Amino acid sequence: MTPNNNIAIAIIASETNRNGEWAWGRVGSTTCASTKVVLCPLWGRFEDALRVWEHGYGRAASHCTDLKQILELEELLANAKLNGHAVCEEQAMGSSCTVTSSSESDSGSAPKSHRNDQNIEITSAIVNACESVGVMEKNSITIEPHDVGGVVEESSVISRPREGVMEKSSRARVSKTTSVFVDFRLSQGIAEVNEGNYDQAVSTFEKVLQRNPASPEALVGRGTAYAFQRKLELAIADFTMAIQLDPLAGEAWKRRGQARAALGEIPEAIEDLTKALQFEPKSSDILHERGVVNFKLKDYTAAVKDLSSCVLSDRKNETAYTYLGLALSSLGEYTKAEKALLKSVQIDPKFQEGRTHLSQFYHELAQVEKASKCIQNLISIDNRFAMAYYLHGNLHYGLGDHRSAIKDLSVALSIESSDLESLYLRASSYHAVGDYVEAVKDYDTVIDLKADSMDKFVLQCLAFYQKEIALYTASRVTLEFTVFNIDDDVHPLFKEYWCKRLHPQHVSENVVRQPPLKDALKRGRLKKQDYTFTRQKEILLEAADSIGKRIQYNSPGFLPNRRQYRMAGLAAIDIAQKVSKAWQSLRAEWKSLRRSGAKGNRKNRKSEMGSVASQNRGGAGCSSQSSGSSSSYNPDDDRSLRLRFVISWHDVYSFAVKWRQISEPCDSVVWVNRLSEHKNSAFGSRTSLILGQGKVVRYFPYYQRTLDALKNIMKERAFVNNKANEVVDLTEVKMLQAIVNAECVADLYNIIGQDFWLATTCVSTAFEGKQLEGTRITVEKEDKGFDFAIRTPCTRPRWEDYGAEMTAAWETVCNHYCGEAYGSTDIRMLDNVRDSILRMTYYWYNFMPLSRGSAAVGYVVMLGLFLAANMEVNESIPKGMQVDWEAILSPYPDMFVDSMKAWICPSLKINTSWKELPDVSSAFPTTGLVVAALSTY
Repeated sequence: MTPNNNIAIAIIASETNRNGEWAWGRVGSTTCASTKVVLCPLWGRFEDALRVWEHGYGRAASHCTDLKQILELEELLANAKLNGHAVCEEQAMGSSCTVTSSSESDSGSAPKSHRNDQNIEITSAIVNACESVGVMEKNSITIEPHDVGGVVEESSVISRPREGVMEKSSRARVSKTTSVFVDFRLSQGIAEVNEGNYDQAVSTFEKVLQRNPASPEALVGRGTAYAFQRKLELAIADFTMAIQLDPLAGEAWKRRGQARAALGEIPEAIEDLTKALQFEPKSSDILHERGVVNFKLKDYTAAVKDLSSCVLSDRKNETAYTYLGLALSSLGEYTKAEKALLKSVQIDPKFQEGRTHLSQFYHELAQVEKASKCIQNLISIDNRFAMAYYLHGNLHYGLGDHRSAIKDLSVALSIESSDLESLYLRASSYHAVGDYVEAVKDYDTVIDLKADSMDKFVLQCLAFYQKEIALYTASRVTLEFTVFNIDDDVHPLFKEYWCKRLHPQHVSENVVRQPPLKDALKRGRLKKQDYTFTRQKEILLEAADSIGKRIQYNSPGFLPNRRQYRMAGLAAIDIAQKVSKAWQSLRAEWKSLRRSGAKGNRKNRKSEMGSVASQNRGGAGCSSQSSGSSSSYNPDDDRSLRLRFVISWHDVYSFAVKWRQISEPCDSVVWVNRLSEHKNSAFGSRTSLILGQGKVVRYFPYYQRTLDALKNIMKERAFVNNKANEVVDLTEVKMLQAIVNAECVADLYNIIGQDFWLATTCVSTAFEGKQLEGTRITVEKEDKGFDFAIRTPCTRPRWEDYGAEMTAAWETVCNHYCGEAYGSTDIRMLDNVRDSILRMTYYWYNFMPLSRGSAAVGYVVMLGLFLAANMEVNESIPKGMQVDWEAILSPYPDMFVDSMKAWICPSLKINTSWKELPDVSSAFPTTGLVVAALSTY
């Protein structure tokens, strides 16, 4: 007989016939339905026959692939038992026949030893016959009997669902007392789970539990079926009960760990999976599972350890390689991470999850060509894969190509119409290019959708704020760009909640909302002709693109953004044109004063200084008043007074801030001191270098320098501040020596024993001997590592100090240029002007007065001031250098100036051609035209 015949075999032992010969009958059929159970009407031993039947049935059942036939056999066996008892009773009434067990001896039966020999022979015949039936395919359930009625291991493999962490593989331990009925119901249930018939599987396992409520195998099976139905609480309850019944059931520990991970109970999941590994220390399955959970727990070191062990024994596990790559990337091991991610797609070229993460990896590192190629491969594999179009749209968005982003995101939404991330990103893209009707429509859709995660909920909150900003901008598209003023026009509470991404309910109840779109667009909207430019305007945009590209950081993580290039170039030219006019006016005033020999009254000038400072749009916190005297300020020189009246440092930087706000409307770029007053002391920008165990790709390159700076300041001051702003003394020699020997953030934390911070040094130029509070370097303990970051405090005294410092620095710039160097085209004559511009840039970066965007704004203003002084930076920022970090980590302004001069001086060229360019304010006078200029390439 072959496995395909599925022939049921019944061998029934009967008593010897009258001639003393043993008779055994075989009844078989190609279909179980036609099988007849024959109890030989001899002097039969029906109990022995039934026992052997059960034995053979159990063996055959272990190898049969047709559960339906097995269940029919089971029914026939039950009928046989009933018939056997009926025959026995009939014979008992009509004869002296007595049915006894095989272990008993009577006068009418063969000797005991002979009967046992025959039983062994019969059992052997059953086993041999049943073994010819064969076993099931390896990708289905396999029941391998170690002994008849003994331990049975069940193994099944089911593919992992994309959204979950449950893996359908099990090794359920069946007890020695488990009946054949239970064995096959368990097999049936697992087969149904394999096939995805979860409701049927639950029903099957419940039948087992009705007969045996204390079956850990059935509980594990039903729990697995529940888990795949996302009924995770029910699944965990079943796995927990199974563990209580049998604490050694490793499968139950693993399954509960998986379910807990899917439910978000990450620490508990790790505990369960660790317990499961005690039963199977080298299980690649469990190592894989725990590695993924460790990754989600952000324990990247543990994830790398588990997943590396997993792929050593399971080299074809593409999912394990993917998560190994992600964990390595988080730890900053980018070369190893790329290798692991590439391995995942080499194993399975159509593995979407692997290619998705690989493209995101390249995007994070700003490797545009590789990211784009990877996304194209995803689309070629499946042109209906919505995520691929979202990734492409997101990449285009990061490159400043919002129109291409809209096309890709629209395709993604045609496939998955309610994808919240795609809707939000498309709304932001419409917003950026001035299509406010479509932007508001998408924002509204995002707000109305149901968010199933915290990240999506944050996007919904942002959509509320972005919609209001879109309506505000729409109401000003035909007005002059000077009227666009988020800092003055938008409520402080709104701006604060927007920056902090807080729930908008409080804002919506207490802040007057923007007019609806219909009213906002009453004055007009962007038209096609707004995107058509004259040749003169095109020349202006070409010059802007050339100048603006100099803002690019040549470091991992910073995408080349064409829109930001154009913004930076237009802003720099705009600043140069405005400042040049102010300097021209100042120069004329200065010459007039020199001719007239006017000296003025010092007392009146001091009084006037105070009144002029109040006009500073930065508010009281940006006042130019100070208690000290500026080393660069001459009270007898009317140039400073006149200049502040015409244009202040705050005005200069505000020009750049406005351009930055309009170029990327979904970035909350605002002056921090214009936020809600009662929150000013708490708000400040924050940039992490390490977050837990993760190394932030953009800023980790400055980790060692920041750590060294912190150690030097700790040693110099011999104290730090704790979280409560209390002073922690470090004067003990042992502590100071330990600080010197510290090699990482963890070492410093162990010395202090608590969270702490210390501000960098920023030496004043305006006030001799004064030190300003720089940026705070903070160390905070987290579950799996540390948050090592820089934070800018927002306190009134600090704003007053930096306001005075910036005022003095700006006066120095103006005085240097409007003196002997005015209008010069000799680069050597402009050395003092160059250094004073760099010095003011140094204080801006230590000030960091914006909620975000301070780095870009500071560099744009620097480029604009160089242009105004007839100098142009012709080289890009050197590889690996981030100008704002150079300033933050330099305690003295001259240190920063010298580091910048090392590469800027050779690149500075005299340039007066910018003066022939059209006036930016005249070429693009309205907000709508500015948006159009930024949205056309």
